[in-house]
Amino acid sequence: MSEVKISAATRTEFGKGAARRIRREDKVPGVLYGHGSDPVHLTLPGHDLLMALRTPNVLIALDIDGKTNELAIPKSVQRDPLKGFLEHVDLQLVKRGEQVNVEIYVHTEGELAPGGNLLEHVLNALPVVAEATHIPESVTVSVEGLTAGDSILAKDIPLPKGTTLDVEEDTVVLQVLAAQAEEAAEGEEAGGEEAAEA
Repeated sequence: MSEVKISAATRTEFGKGAARRIRREDKVPGVLYGHGSDPVHLTLPGHDLLMALRTPNVLIALDIDGKTNELAIPKSVQRDPLKGFLEHVDLQLVKRGEQVNVEIYVHTEGELAPGGNLLEHVLNALPVVAEATHIPESVTVSVEGLTAGDSILAKDIPLPKGTTLDVEEDTVVLQVLAAQAEEAAEGEEAGGEEAAEA
């Protein structure tokens, strides 16, 4: 996984007014917490943080006030719903060798069997436990040749060494829906809307 170094400064001003001032300077307010320690309120560089967050489960090496170095992973990111800029970030303190609970994206490869069936992602992200400095960005699973009614369970997904599932093994992650069933469902919805209008 990627490790990105970011310089941060502790902050003592709180509230909406202070947060707006921070964002006007192209910075992002954040909180670092974990390991039973008191939360540390931070100001982080907006552009650097935005670039770092493009990598799922990125490991951030924080240089705080030029005095303290900490490792953290993003746990909650708030964005402006219209403009998309970062409004706030929660960071979880981690240590090398520590096991952490995270979610990793599930990517698919291959083609379903002919027939116009649809692949449904029951889980877009798979809950796992991984070593803090070796969190996989994603996992890839083949759906080649799957037909209607087929499903892929959590236990069917190959995980990198040192990563284990954090859900029941029989949890459905992907399933193939029959095309006609989907069309029928859409027809029922349309019929329901017409009846409601009438």
